[in-house]
Parts: sequence; C-alpha cells; structure tokens
Amino acid sequence: MQDMSTARSMPHDRPVAPQDHLLLEARDIEKRFGGVYALSGASFGLRNREVHALVGDNGAGKSTLIKIISGVLRADGGQILLEGQPVIIEGPRAARALGIDTVYQQLALVDHLDAAGNLFLGRETRRRRPLSWLGFIDHAEMRRRAAVELSRLRIRVPSVRQPVRTFSGGQRQAVAVARALAWGSRIVIMDEPTAALGVRERGGVLELIREVVAQGVSIIMVSHNLPEVFAVADRITVMRLGVSIATFETAAVTLEEIVSMMTGATATAA
Repeated sequence: MQDMSTARSMPHDRPVAPQDHLLLEARDIEKRFGGVYALSGASFGLRNREVHALVGDNGAGKSTLIKIISGVLRADGGQILLEGQPVIIEGPRAARALGIDTVYQQLALVDHLDAAGNLFLGRETRRRRPLSWLGFIDHAEMRRRAAVELSRLRIRVPSVRQPVRTFSGGQRQAVAVARALAWGSRIVIMDEPTAALGVRERGGVLELIREVVAQGVSIIMVSHNLPEVFAVADRITVMRLGVSIATFETAAVTLEEIVSMMTGATATAA
C-alpha cells in the first residue's frame, strides 16, 4: 500500500520549474463524435504554479478538452506534452499516475463516509500484521493523517469523523481538492468549482485555490463565473466552437473583452 507521505514527496523529487515553464501543453487537440467536431484545434499551455482558466459559452469545448487531459476521453488528433515530453493519457488512472487529478462539479465523494474515508478511498491504510492480512483498516491512522492534510490546506470541517453528506457544499469541495493533493497531484483540474455554492462558500473555495497554488500545484479552472475567474486566474484562454481563440494574461484584458470574444463579437487570433 502506497504511503501518503511518499506520494506527496514525489513531485518534489524533480527540480522546481521557473514560472514561465510550460508544465503541461495541449497542441491542436481534435475530438469528433461521429461527424461532429467537438474540438477542432484547441491549444493552451499551463505554467508552473499558475491558475489557468478555460472560458467559453456552452458548446465551446471546455469540458471535452479537460476530459481528454484527465484521461476520460481520447483525442482524435493533436498532442499533449508534460514538461515538454509527449504523453498518451489512456485513462483517469494514467492521468493520476502523471500527477493530474480532476475535481468535477458533481464531486465523486461517498456521502456515508467521513472526510478521512474519502481522502483514502481506494488507498485505505491497513492495520499492522497480522490484522492487515485479514483486511482490517486502521481508521485512527487515516483520521490522523487526514487531519494533517486538511490543516496543511487550512481547510476547516466539522470533524474528520463526520460523514461528508453533513458538510456544506464548500466543505465538500475542499475535501475533494484535499484528496487530489494528498496523493501527489501536480496539476488539479477544477470543473465549475463554485457552482451551486453561496457567496461565502464561493469565497472560501477561491481562497483554497490560492492556497493550493501557493503550495506548488498548478490549476486548470473551468468556469462560467467570469468575476471569479478574474479574481484568481493568472491567465485566461477563450474557447469558442471547439477552437482556442486567444490566451491572455488576466491583468492585460478586461471582462468585457473576454465576453466579446466568447460570443464572437470580436475575432482574435490565438
């Protein structure tokens, strides 16, 4: 059984990349569903320790692109590079092995399990021999280590022993993010991270995103909430009709300009 501390140390075995280094790059990604192109030339690059937002109207291809990066779908064309090396991501497990994890809007949490059980889902810590041979799980150790992980990210939950179904939406989102980071993810994809949350909880999730980046993780953020994108994103890539239209430093563009490109009122080359 893989140890959590070992998994977390894996990314730090490599030299830290400079800020402008492309940790991940998608080049001219294509995806067809029958005769329909969902993506027909989508490209963007993710720097080390940045929040990179993908924005666009419904049908722009954002979800399809992140599903390809996370291994849920296979591209029909184009290339994905990780630290400059081409990679083929054959499934979600392969993506996680590369340090890429996804926190979906629906949150793949098990409601009746507590926070610790969700953090260790599929990687449960066994009791010492001979009890480990009988499948006994060390719940106390899992809860202790879960508390350490949540504290590291400054996440507050009622109790690591409490079922996550009793948590607020923001707390559940935080547990899902903590699970990704606990196992050494270097890139976290967040799909509509504040959808269906109240104003206060949205602010908490945005603070969590900043904390995650401060700890050396890069984030790909998909969101329809442009004010929130402008609040946390370092760069923004606009997608429309399956194509990446342009990428901007957030400080160099206005919300109105982004909306104009999303709707097609402004045509800008990437």
